Formats: sequence, structure tokens, C-alpha cells
Amino acid sequence: MQEGKDTVRALVRIGYDGRVTKIFRGSRAKERFDNEVRVLKHLEARGCPFVPRLFESDPAELRMVTSNCGSRVEHLGEDRQKELFAELERYGERQEDPYLRNITYRVADGRFCIIDFEFATLLDDPGRPSLKPDA
Repeated sequence: MQEGKDTVRALVRIGYDGRVTKIFRGSRAKERFDNEVRVLKHLEARGCPFVPRLFESDPAELRMVTSNCGSRVEHLGEDRQKELFAELERYGERQEDPYLRNITYRVADGRFCIIDFEFATLLDDPGRPSLKPDA
């Protein structure tokens, strides 16, 4: 298994089988876990083709397993980044952490994808407060 990232907020590992395991930790870990699982289920139900698929989630361990959406993107113009994040809004989701670190490139179909939805907001759930990343 290859390590994707190891930060205060999460440990991410990419398996040789193409699955990504993310373990939430740190401040508000349970809340961020619940939000990301909810958003991924919402996006899958809406047929969004450029986000990870949720294979499993374990609330007791704050662990989820998703599909791999390709490799990290090192350079992408700001206008193109804005287009990608705006495209999510057609699926009823706003990425509250809209940075290059949350964009990947999937070689199989030549598609830019978006990852990391722990701070996302579902637009059709106006009563739910948005989670904003800590600075």
C-alpha cells in the first residue's frame, strides 16, 4: 500500500488494487467523516462521473474506502480550476476547499476529477451549516 498523505486531519493510503483508504483524525474528525460520506453518496446518486465512488465506510473507525480518481495535478490554470469546481454545483454540491490539491487527473478517460469532500456543502440542504476548513 502506498501512502497518499499523512496529516493532522487524515491518513490516506492508496492500495495496489486501486482503492483509497482514508482515516479521519484530529479536530472534528467525526463531523468531517460524516459529511464526506454523505456528500459522496449524494454525488453518486446524482450520477456525478468525476468524483470517487464510496465502497465502504466505518463510522466506528472513521475510515472510508473509495475508488482512486487518478494522480494529483501539479499545475492547472486558475480559470480551469474554477470551471471544475463550478461543474460540481450542477450536482448540488459546493466544494468549500476549492484548491488544486483536491483535483486529480484520471488517465483512463482523460478527465479531471475532484476529491476530498469533508468540508463540502450540499446546496439542496440549506439548513445544514457548512464546514469550512480550519486555516
